[in-house]
Amino acid sequence: MLPGFDPDVVKILARRLKKQGVKTLLKTKALGWEATDDGVRVQVENDDGKQWLDGDYVLVTVGRRANTKGLGLEDVGIELDGPFIQVDAQRRTSVSHIFAIGDVAGQPMLAHKATHEGEVVAEVIAGHDVAYDAKTVPAVVFTDPEVATAGLSEPEAAERGEIRVGKVPWGAVGRAITTGETDGFIKVILDKETHLVLGVTIIGYHASDLISEAALAIEMSAEGLDVGLTIHPHPTLGEGVMEAAKAALGEAIHILNR
Repeated sequence: MLPGFDPDVVKILARRLKKQGVKTLLKTKALGWEATDDGVRVQVENDDGKQWLDGDYVLVTVGRRANTKGLGLEDVGIELDGPFIQVDAQRRTSVSHIFAIGDVAGQPMLAHKATHEGEVVAEVIAGHDVAYDAKTVPAVVFTDPEVATAGLSEPEAAERGEIRVGKVPWGAVGRAITTGETDGFIKVILDKETHLVLGVTIIGYHASDLISEAALAIEMSAEGLDVGLTIHPHPTLGEGVMEAAKAALGEAIHILNR
């Protein structure tokens, strides 16, 4: 489930889905589907063999791919990198007066990344010296609870060097308690020596709204103390980000410090 995400996040989400009565089949391949008198059924296959699943609808969400075939790109000399269009920092293609943005211009394939690229291209066309130079593109999974990330996950950061991690459960945040939404956590990852914010992972209520602060911290090369010493209003969910940054430094006040 959610390959590539922090295993701690996956545990929380799997537990919530099970509590909601959602059955998740992993390592399972869909072979096909057919309509029935009162809905649909899907045939799947896994280590237990083949089986049919009955339902009301089939929702196919297997990802996205760059749709660059049949556009005649080769006819005008635009170079490709696999399915993606090659672009430079200003999103120019190999044909200088043609630009490309969005999913066709490479990962991550997210709408807000495409919007930012579009703004960059508009500025370039207007004659301004602008380039795409984002350190991170935040990502959100709109599940229940929501999952949001910016920068490196804990496993990714650990592969690159020594880190400090501050993890605060929502049960330690007053506003989360009053709303009854205490499933999940906020995790802040810092470089062990420089204390620079390398990444933030949030799973829980309004994670999608909170991750922008994390993206800003990464973009401005903030240290853990920059976030931890920023006074956050109380009682708010944003306090959890502040507390997680402090926890990474051993200075949390609402949880035991490691």
